[in-house]
Amino acid sequence: MSAPRSLADKLCPIRAKRERRKEARPGELLEAALDLFVEKGFAATRSEEVAARAGVSKGTLFLYFPSKEELFKAVIVENLSGRFTEWNQEFEAFEGTSADMLRYCMRIWWERVGSTKASGLTKLMMSEGGNFPALAEFYRQEVVRPGHELLRRILRRGIDSGEFAPVDVDHAIYSVLAPMMFLMLWKHASNICVDDQTQIDPEKYLAIQAETVLFGLSAQRNAKP
Repeated sequence: MSAPRSLADKLCPIRAKRERRKEARPGELLEAALDLFVEKGFAATRSEEVAARAGVSKGTLFLYFPSKEELFKAVIVENLSGRFTEWNQEFEAFEGTSADMLRYCMRIWWERVGSTKASGLTKLMMSEGGNFPALAEFYRQEVVRPGHELLRRILRRGIDSGEFAPVDVDHAIYSVLAPMMFLMLWKHASNICVDDQTQIDPEKYLAIQAETVLFGLSAQRNAKP
């Protein structure tokens, strides 16, 4: 017959559950903050709302994030800028053509970011960044600049291999970014940017845009001017 369990033994599962709950709180807070920032915008979101949605007190929120600005920055890192290490590693390991890389880049962006709530952060910055210059600069530093540089690397890879014609990559990257920006606006602006007769298939749209970037609209794509 086994010995009776002590009170400490009985409390271990409860204590472990509390400890797991404490460890999970930063992630839960970031998830709640992402939801509210995308739903309401930065200015309209209150810290106590984030805490309430995450099921903690406002004081607990400030233990992890001392201000709403720091919370927003953490949301940016968690959902956007923290991905660039992985994406640059994929660039280094990619063995296909540069055209395939560009197609992959646009498709995987939609799967991992564009189709998720995180894409609403870009719309938020476009609408509110002018009112919060410090946050706008943080977003430029953490998301815009590394994102642009990754696209430059893709285009330079194609130019260096002879697959792509020599172009001004600093301007050409916006030909890739433009359809991505359109999809973010379409997703988070209640379809206002399309007419009510159009059904947008994001994956098909990006596939068409990738081919347009790569080959243009000319029926004689290989003809010399």
